[in-house]
Amino acid sequence: MKFKFIVPGILACMGVTAIYAQDTSSAEPKGKAIVQVMGNFHTGFGAENGDRGFELERSYVGYEYNFGKGLSVKGVLDIGKSSSVDDYHRIAYIKNAQVSWKTGNLTLNGGLISTTQFNFQEKFWGYRYVLKSMQDMYKFGSSADLGVSAAYKFTPWLSADAIIVNGEGYKKIQNKDGLNYGLGVTLTPVKGFQVRLYGGINESREAGKKDIVNMAAFAGYKCGRFTVGAEYNYMMNSSYKDGNDLYGYSVFASVKLAKFANVFARFDDLYSKKDWNISKDERAAIVGAQFMPCKYVKLAPNFRVNMPKADGAKEKYSFYLSCYFGI
Repeated sequence: MKFKFIVPGILACMGVTAIYAQDTSSAEPKGKAIVQVMGNFHTGFGAENGDRGFELERSYVGYEYNFGKGLSVKGVLDIGKSSSVDDYHRIAYIKNAQVSWKTGNLTLNGGLISTTQFNFQEKFWGYRYVLKSMQDMYKFGSSADLGVSAAYKFTPWLSADAIIVNGEGYKKIQNKDGLNYGLGVTLTPVKGFQVRLYGGINESREAGKKDIVNMAAFAGYKCGRFTVGAEYNYMMNSSYKDGNDLYGYSVFASVKLAKFANVFARFDDLYSKKDWNISKDERAAIVGAQFMPCKYVKLAPNFRVNMPKADGAKEKYSFYLSCYFGI
């Protein structure tokens, strides 16, 4: 795969560029605490009426310190729930433990860093505490991993980024020899309109297993009170299994009604090649509103419907009151 050699080459070129880039950062050393809490109250309707209760989905606690001259460090602890169905204990993970350096148009990150696969889409969506972005929701990749990344802004309308990480996410130690390579390009042809293209290869390095290949395309537009976005995602060889391909799209929109209130809606559609994942393939929709009584608190009542594609599976309807606190 030529892609494996392209990404390290780009990282090297960006590093050389840093030597000639002028450092424009003269900020005084300073630090800030990171505290983010996401929870909800939810209840199902009809056949799902028994699924109800209060839920603390995730908490982030950490600290970020800027040394000045573009150098900063960040450490974040992620407190969430286990993915094991028989484990109801909360588990703490190190989400970020990274060093960053910004000089001119170049940014370098190293350590346990945020990945670039769907970070851009997640920020554009803007309601992560309500619902994860599509790739995160359906496990197309991890939001953080151990490795290095580089981003460079060539012109006001063109930037690119490259990343090399272990490929096993931030919840696991590396127990395989493969690496995950990613390359992204972001275009801003006109003010408010952005296009994002991404490609990545996650090596398997195990006999009988196939490399995971991710490809994604996103387009979004922000204009005054309105935000709209659409993405298409394709993952080949999910879980390193040959032919286990997943693909689908997500479209969303939001409107700012007032300084403290927004309304939003989103629709996802997930498919699998030859229906190998039919038990989890689905269409899903959400519509809701966001209220911000102060800059630290967000409340979002929302209605959701999940429409499984498996024969005989019933649609699921639910109401959520999603809550967020952050500084």
